[in-house]
Amino acid sequence: MSIRVLLADDHGVVRKGVREFLEEEADIEVVGEASDGAQAVELARALAPDVVVMDIKMPGLSGVEATRRIRRDAPGVRVLALTAYDDEPYIFGLLEAGASGYVLKTAESRELIRAIRAVAAGQSALDPAIAPRLIARVAQPANAETLTERELEVLRLAARGLTNKQIGVHLAISDRTVQNHLANIYAKLGVASRTEAVTAALQRGLIHLGE
Repeated sequence: MSIRVLLADDHGVVRKGVREFLEEEADIEVVGEASDGAQAVELARALAPDVVVMDIKMPGLSGVEATRRIRRDAPGVRVLALTAYDDEPYIFGLLEAGASGYVLKTAESRELIRAIRAVAAGQSALDPAIAPRLIARVAQPANAETLTERELEVLRLAARGLTNKQIGVHLAISDRTVQNHLANIYAKLGVASRTEAVTAALQRGLIHLGE
């Protein structure tokens, strides 16, 4: 019985290329294509594929939110991220949303095929380029100190890409106060930058993308 796959990517050329080499495999059938996140959710509900091969950055609904909705509305459908982004916030965001695997677009076609088969079988699949980093992050011990509600608010806004000034305006506090909060956050999480703080917070479930 073939593995039914839905491709979700806003670049038609990428979808065409992936479809062509997937359809050379006797056990894989591409049953649909989506050009944005909303369409991916709609087709996942309608077609009930075994695996959705999902890009992260798409117009409208992101791959992260699309994954979350698919896993909520069609829990039998598994999601495999296929993206050019190896940033840890994206990795943790997709996995937290319910993706079963994460493959970079730099991977060989056989690696994607192997990942699709693994995910369809209920296993996980991580690109060799990111697996060691993910394991290292997960292995880091959690700090006993907890973040205050205000520090969590600052982190959530930082995760949305807001600058210190924008965070200050949003929370009605000064830039210096935002900087002080970030310094406390770095110390508590054992990190040295905003990106590392957001990544650590996502990993530990302190914040979630889309909040």
